[in-house]
Amino acid sequence: MIGKAALMDAIAGTNRGLLATDQQKQAILAAIANLEDYNPTPRPIEASHLLEGNWRLLYTTSRALLNLDSLPLCKLGQIYQCIRVETNSVYNIAEIYGLPSLEGIVSVAAKFTPVSEKRVQVKFQRSIVGLQRLIGYQSPASFIQQIESGKKFTGLDLQINSDRQQGWLDITYIDQDLRIGRGNEGSVFVLSKT
Repeated sequence: MIGKAALMDAIAGTNRGLLATDQQKQAILAAIANLEDYNPTPRPIEASHLLEGNWRLLYTTSRALLNLDSLPLCKLGQIYQCIRVETNSVYNIAEIYGLPSLEGIVSVAAKFTPVSEKRVQVKFQRSIVGLQRLIGYQSPASFIQQIESGKKFTGLDLQINSDRQQGWLDITYIDQDLRIGRGNEGSVFVLSKT
């Protein structure tokens, strides 16, 4: 699809938005809007077979995510969003790299509730921050299995008051390997299925 190729070309070299110039941001948002106009899945929330799985962030305008790269002595690694439709769970996982043996993980677990054919309400429940080696982090899938089994992690492992920490996300485009979302704070997210 030409629209997807144009978006991938626009995103290339921006390091998920960290390096995007104002001109690149405008071109990316235009490519996103163009692709959203041709969403092959008009009711994304009902397409659980497409939503389910692990997604890797390709681009975002979310300052909260991009600011993780400004931690002292650290660089932002891969960012994943892992969706488990059966349990209405979503796991956001950011890998942080820096000094040897000090690789970190910043993760938030949440529950989502469909509220329309393209919108989900998200209530954040748990935040986990720590060193990958102390947590035993190897991959998003194994980490999620540990969370779902009830494991308590070394580092910061906090329950979140979901009444105060919530938001919504519109899924504006989804196909077999690409998903675009727009959040309640005006952020845009482009993710590819892993």
